[in-house]
Order: sequence, then structure tokens, then C-alpha cells
Amino acid sequence: MLDETLLADLVADLPSAVRLQRLTCTLREGFRCGAVCLLRLEENALVPVAVDGLVREALGRRFEVAHHPRLATILASRRSTLFPPDASLPDPYDGLVEQQPGQPLHVHDCMGISLHVEAEPWGVLTLDALEAGTFDDADRTALERYALLVEAAVRVSRLERDLRALRMAQQDGSVPLEVPEVRDILGHSAVLQRLLRELDVVAASDLPVLLSGETGVGKELFARRLHRRSSRRAAPLVQVNCAALPESLAESELFGHVKGAFSGATAERAGRFEAADGGTLFLDEVGELPLPVQAKLLRALQEGEVQRLGEDTPRRVDVRIIAATNRHLADAVRDGHFRADLYHRLSAYPVAIPPLRERGGDVLVLAGHFLEINRARLGVRSLRLSPDAEAALLSYAWPGNVRELEHVISRAAIKALSQGARRDEIITLEPARLDIPVRAAVPGGASELPQGADEIAPPTLRERVEQAQRQAIREALVACDGRWAAAARRLEVDPSNLHKLARRLGLKAGGGTR
Repeated sequence: MLDETLLADLVADLPSAVRLQRLTCTLREGFRCGAVCLLRLEENALVPVAVDGLVREALGRRFEVAHHPRLATILASRRSTLFPPDASLPDPYDGLVEQQPGQPLHVHDCMGISLHVEAEPWGVLTLDALEAGTFDDADRTALERYALLVEAAVRVSRLERDLRALRMAQQDGSVPLEVPEVRDILGHSAVLQRLLRELDVVAASDLPVLLSGETGVGKELFARRLHRRSSRRAAPLVQVNCAALPESLAESELFGHVKGAFSGATAERAGRFEAADGGTLFLDEVGELPLPVQAKLLRALQEGEVQRLGEDTPRRVDVRIIAATNRHLADAVRDGHFRADLYHRLSAYPVAIPPLRERGGDVLVLAGHFLEINRARLGVRSLRLSPDAEAALLSYAWPGNVRELEHVISRAAIKALSQGARRDEIITLEPARLDIPVRAAVPGGASELPQGADEIAPPTLRERVEQAQRQAIREALVACDGRWAAAARRLEVDPSNLHKLARRLGLKAGGGTR
């Protein structure tokens, strides 16, 4: 029966992610175990691709093989490996198997097998149980048989990916390259997946892209994905932090200089444009560029030429521009702080990066990633979140976005150790250690707040609707270069009603936020 189900999913017309997830669910049911995890090998780490029976944040973890001897043992053998219940090697899923709240139990039975595709190591499949004696030698033999079907499913998924890449290559005329998938943007929310699909399409277009979003949302990671999925992926991606450029040096940094061009120019130097020739130039915090530099940047984009300071002859460059900002550049244009012509040139394709609070359960996936980093950094056997801590992370507004989440997890892990937690045990982080405002349940169904914390109530339906309206208006304004009449047409509403709605939602008539 198990074989039939696996074969049916293998030949069914399913998205790759769905096929692999159904596979893990089927195996867990067939082996009657606590958890099944399919992990892909990425350089020296194993990254979960599909899990069943583990807490949600496990999907965000990256298991360095050198730090997990059980996974290293499984990966090193072509046969299935069954660990005895009293094995001294720590299990990477200790405390991560779904169970009753408040009972972070050790895994007591574990087996796994390495997976190979086209004779190369692809990853591993692991099965875990909380009850000793769940697996026996017959299960080891069965796992080796089923591993062949798992490898076949992986081949199907890889074939589908290669066909998509070939279609994109045919569209943009580039030569398809074998570039390994590097999972840098974590999350499974619908809003993030829509954004990634959009980025993958625009990546092949060579259009300038303007990434906008709050501080800490990870704009650099999205820029790197755009470059990696473009026809320029074999050429350099050069990053410039515009906010860190002194006005006196900004022109030299971007366009270069010749020896003696100014005091201190003791040697000829190429600028960032020349360094990115044939590739991509990422202008981070582009809204911070001084106006005089903006004019010269515009000329470089229009003419495809740069002129080093002190040099008379311009140099041709072939560079794709990706810019990023946490400011509303349409407001900066209106206020005279940013050139309108440069704004239009940079925002040929504007992309709004959603804040963490709008990505739902992605916060737990990202938390799992940071938990694993801190577990390895601090030499801890297992580091996990309690159910109340997970709820606290989901209800918090995250004004600092992913960067703030990273710091919250790191501080909580250090605090746990400083307060007496032992490195050889499962360390469970409770809400009090997270140092963020949370609501605490009390008898009678009421709630109270920890001392010093502000009350964070879950959003009402009206608040959710208003949040969606604000987001839709902002996206329409970005797409329409800040023109309210065009934004109203895009949203299919009367312009006067759009202005009234914007004022009620706290948006100025000029498009910014009060």
C-alpha cells in the first residue's frame, strides 16, 4: 500500500514542493513514527526541504554536517543507518518533534539513509521516533527500497526546475548555467512566494529594479537573488552602501579617478561601475546620495558611460542597476531631495518588500534558522521555542523586521545560558527570555502583561482591512510614480474617494505616511 501511494505521487502532476511534502507525510504514516525529514545537501550543510512531525521552525534550520554526527554518519553511507536507542550521539531533532506542550523530549529512535542523484550525494532522509524500539532491521531494509522512490521524486523535481530554467534562457537568449540553488530567503507565506515568482520573471528582463521596504527586511538578499537568476549571474555583483559614502568621495567611489585627480589620489583607481562591468551594481540606500552625485549617476545610466575623475575620455560600461531604499522616494522627489528623472530611471520596475509582520508563519521559519545558528555558536545540544514563545513571536509587530528577530533570538539564547541552563540539555526559550511585549494568560480567561511591557492585542478585522488598504495604495503609488490620479485608475476607484480614504488611513495627500 505504501509503495502504491508513493508511486502515485511520483507520476502525478504536482508542484515539486507538494510532491516532496506528500512523500514525507506518506512515509511517516507508513513507518508509524514521530517525524520524517527530507534534507538537501548545500555545500557543507543539510537544509530541510520537506518535514512532517517537526515543529514549524525546523524548516528554517541549516544543519552543518560537521556539527551533527548522526547526520554525518547517515550521509557517509550508501546503506540505511539505524541508531540504537542508547546511542551517545545527539540527535539534531531533540526537542523539535511535535508533542504535548511543555514536554521537549529527546528522540529515542532514529534511522536514515543518504540520497544520491546522478551518482552524486543529494541529501538525506531521516525518520525519528520518541519511543524506543520503533524501528528494526526490517524497517532498515524497507527504507532502502523506499529511498529509490524518494530519489526518483527528487529527479522529477530537478527535471522540472531545469525545464523552467531552459524556458527562461530561451526567452532572454542566455546560455543556461548550472548554478546551485542557495536558499537565502526563508519563508513559505503566500505573499513571499508571490514576490519570489515576480522577481524570477523580472530577473531575466535586465530592467533596473527599485527595491523598497522597511529597515531590516533583507533587501540585499532579494538583490542577490535577482542577480543570481539573471543572465549576468556569471559576472560580478558589486554592492555600494550609498548612505556610507561621504559626498567628497562618492564620485570617486562610483566612477573612479586617475592619479593626482585630487589631494590623496596617489594612484589610478577604477570605480564601482567598472568593477561591475558585465554584471550588476547594487546601490543600497540610494535615497541617501547627494544631489550632485545623483546628476552624474543619471548620466552614467543614460549614456552607459563613466568618466573617471581627472580623465577626459569616458569609458563604456555594461551594468544592470538594482537600487534599494527604505525611504519613500516619491516624497523625496516632491520635496526636492531626489531627482525626478533619476527616480524614474531607477524605478523601471519597482518592487515592495513586505515587512515581517505581513508574512505570517515565516517568523517561525526564520526563528528556526537563527536558533540553529546560535545552537552551533554556543555549543548547545538543542535550542527550541516553547509554544508560548512561538505565539509571542507571531503576535509581535516586528518594527525592526528580520534583523530585530535575529537579535531577539541571539539575546534569548545567551540569557538562558547565563541564567543556569546546561549546554548538554534541551534548552527551551520561554516568552520572558525573548524580551518583547507579550500577553500572558491568567485564570478566568483574562490576560495581564509582564511588568514593563506594552500591551500588544491581536489586530481586529477592521485593522487588518485597513492594513491591506494602506499596502494596496502604497503599491499603486509606487507603480504610478507617485501620481494619485493614475493610482486611482489602477485601483479602479474615484480619485476624490481615494484621497479621502488615504487621509482616513493616515496617508498624506502626497503619498507619504504621517
